[in-house]
Amino acid sequence: MIEIPFKRLDAEILSAVIEEFILREGTDYGAWEVSLEDKIAQVRGQLENGDVLITFDPRTENCTLLTRQQFLRNTQADVQDTRERQDSSL
Repeated sequence: MIEIPFKRLDAEILSAVIEEFILREGTDYGAWEVSLEDKIAQVRGQLENGDVLITFDPRTENCTLLTRQQFLRNTQADVQDTRERQDSSL
């Protein structure tokens, strides 16, 4: 899993990635309806704070947003999988 620094993305691309994630996830924001623009602003704020990261998985060729904790767990799992594959090939 690779982190994609959101600041390196063109503003239009960044908006498309965020919007696609929101629409794909179908997030429930509670009792009040939240506009797509507000959801995009919330996710953009989480990216700016470093709470959420844009990631790319070369194995599945998928781009998604993960919390920093999810990214760290996935990265640690990838390292463990690589070690296990290397150990089994010896």
